[in-house]
Amino acid sequence: MTRLSDGSAQPLATRYDTALVDLDGVVYVGPDAVVGAADSLARAGALGMRVAFVTNNANRTPDAVARHLGDLGVPAEAVDVVTSAQAAARLVSAAVPDGARVLVVGGEGLHAALTELGLRPVRSADEDPAAVVQGFAPQVGWELLTEGVIAVRRGLPWIASNLDRTIPTARGLAPGNGALVGVIAAATGAEPVVAGKPELALHEEAMRRTGAQHPLVVGDRLDTDIEGANRAGVDSLLVLTGVATPSDLVCAAAELRPAYIAEDLDAGLLAPHATVQELDGTWTSAGWRASGADGRWHLSGSGARVDALRALCVGVWSSGDRTDPSGVAEALDQLPGR
Repeated sequence: MTRLSDGSAQPLATRYDTALVDLDGVVYVGPDAVVGAADSLARAGALGMRVAFVTNNANRTPDAVARHLGDLGVPAEAVDVVTSAQAAARLVSAAVPDGARVLVVGGEGLHAALTELGLRPVRSADEDPAAVVQGFAPQVGWELLTEGVIAVRRGLPWIASNLDRTIPTARGLAPGNGALVGVIAAATGAEPVVAGKPELALHEEAMRRTGAQHPLVVGDRLDTDIEGANRAGVDSLLVLTGVATPSDLVCAAAELRPAYIAEDLDAGLLAPHATVQELDGTWTSAGWRASGADGRWHLSGSGARVDALRALCVGVWSSGDRTDPSGVAEALDQLPGR
């Protein structure tokens, strides 16, 4: 796998055959597009990179997601969208007989994914379900959670689309499926099998549906997108348009570290990535220098913020200082504005 220090002399759109792109925080935030995202994806496609959209959001169907993307200026068909609902349905189908009833604690996305595989979604534990599948939907409330609790307490297989505790909205972070899964877990003492990132089921579903041979995972979250890519053994690009902050990145544990970082999709997919070089305990990248002593780090130089961040990340990760965020506070304060 590629290391952040390796960089890339060629744009990533010409180096990887498929971009497995997260949606929330990468292409859009709430109902609005991330500035420049549509144009960047179109240009990546023109260079020969296939773009597929892989999301932990199980609420909407691929058709609905594709329509939303089209409204934002991103041409997409349903076949270009892979959801955690589809991955969860695949796990359910392996655990129950053909045509079995499945209790859905979730919304339309799960209903459609189960139906695609010949399973029968139901809404009550009294309808003799063979399994329980749970995914985020705004309409999930006490009554539906109670149906889930009753069914799980009977010992039925329980599959969750994902465990994201929060979801981004235009007004800020809101409770996600992980918070709702926690309700059933607290009432039953059980834990679900999980389909979505960072687990491998969603990645395997994306590979199956896209036929990717040399994919690049693109996301904004370290604990789902990037960790999932690392578990799958594929390279990843973190863009700083969503959840992850420079502080999160510098202090990331090994399993959360991406191969590439960029401010946005344009810089991430369409421009070269600078290397990071080390000499006598100083890490340099495109005009920036990061150095540390006694667990304290500082930056010097000039240029783009992302180059300073590359140098700092590689230096901190190489030294093993990432467990002490206070040690990088001064360096983070020295980062230039975007």
